Amino acid sequence: MQGLLIVDEDMDCRKQMAEMFIESGYNVIVTNSIESALSGILKRTAQVVLLGTKFDEFSASEIIPLLKQCNRKLSIILIAAGTSLPLSRKLRSEGIFYHALKPVNAEDRAEIRQAVQCAFDSLKLQMA
Repeated sequence: MQGLLIVDEDMDCRKQMAEMFIESGYNVIVTNSIESALSGILKRTAQVVLLGTKFDEFSASEIIPLLKQCNRKLSIILIAAGTSLPLSRKLRSEGIFYHALKPVNAEDRAEIRQAVQCAFDSLKLQMA
């Protein structure tokens, strides 16, 4: 089954995205804890991560390299309200798969669904 990990401090955003992806048939794990996120990645229960920008005392730019060290094939989709161009470039160089805005309407949700599907499709191609 396709494992999707949603890591974000924003409980409403986590809940909204979890419902959306559960309805689409994904195995969804939701957390606001970096420890839980790392556990899911190390156990290989998650192949794609939807990552918010800040949690605990860490920022996404600090966490992404750590997540990629745990699993190089992990696809990380950053969900951020606004990111500066230099930071966005840095995060891309760290290996994020996609950068999307927080979903506020149906069009935003469709974009995130497509990004997740593309991430899983890309993983399937890497495995073949």
